[in-house]
Amino acid sequence: MVIGISGGSGSGKTTIVNQILAHFSSNEVTLLSQDSYYKAHDHLPLAERKKLNFDHPDAIEWHLMMSHLQDLKMGKTIDQPVYSMIESNRTDAIEITKPAPIIIVEGILIYNNEQIRALCDAMYWIDVPLDIRLWRIINRDTTERGKTLELTLQRYKDTVKPMHKAFIDPCISHATTVITNNDFSVLPNADDIIKIMRTYLEKNGTK
Repeated sequence: MVIGISGGSGSGKTTIVNQILAHFSSNEVTLLSQDSYYKAHDHLPLAERKKLNFDHPDAIEWHLMMSHLQDLKMGKTIDQPVYSMIESNRTDAIEITKPAPIIIVEGILIYNNEQIRALCDAMYWIDVPLDIRLWRIINRDTTERGKTLELTLQRYKDTVKPMHKAFIDPCISHATTVITNNDFSVLPNADDIIKIMRTYLEKNGTK
């Protein structure tokens, strides 16, 4: 079973994924993250890498991500790349990712890829108002990703907001289920997804 989880930057995808993973073992669920497949830019200095557009479909190495998803579905272990959001570049490290009965595919752009959509059995969308997402983006990028407030706001204006409108928000039409989160203080809830996953594992004799 392949479950897609998508939504705009700052919508709470990572929060939901972490909720899910906390309820299952690695033998039951494995994760394929779109962020791992941002292209390497070793030829650029850090200052230039921080200005890259990470919200355009061309930023992703789709053929490698698709190949790895197919391998996981066929029961093969993959070497998932490791991307550093602080360095804005792919690292030399790899994450050995083993197959499992349920594969979660997560990322802001995954529903832009027709091949990935075709492999998803369920596609969830986390729908969050713009002001909440912007607040989360500022908090995340300035505290976790080594970016200044000025750079974060400039990047939001130049790339995040227009790319969301052009490439990300239209993909809500592909979702099979929309999870709405309109409260600053309440994070998205994964309970319904967890129930579906438990049912799948029980029916297939893996729980």
